[in-house]
Amino acid sequence: MSGRKETVLDLAKFVDKGVQVKLTGGRQVTGTLKGYDQLLNLVLDEAIEYLRDPDDPLKTTDQHRRLGLIVCRGTAVMLVSPTDGTDEIANPFIQPDGA
Repeated sequence: MSGRKETVLDLAKFVDKGVQVKLTGGRQVTGTLKGYDQLLNLVLDEAIEYLRDPDDPLKTTDQHRRLGLIVCRGTAVMLVSPTDGTDEIANPFIQPDGA
């Protein structure tokens, strides 16, 4: 076994493609992945942060702000997913009213 650390996630296939990143503290950003390192520090271009609902911090709203070129610190990254090929669906676990 070598002493070299490798990340479980292979981000090379996402370079120059759109990604969605969820960060600790509930922040959520999307952008074009321009670079990364072994500590999972990410460089995103044309980044957009989706603002959270002030009444329910776990929900994001339709409001957003453009951030441009940003660096996401690896210790804050919780999730990285491609934006292409993903669709938002209704939560199947929420019971309709009156049920």
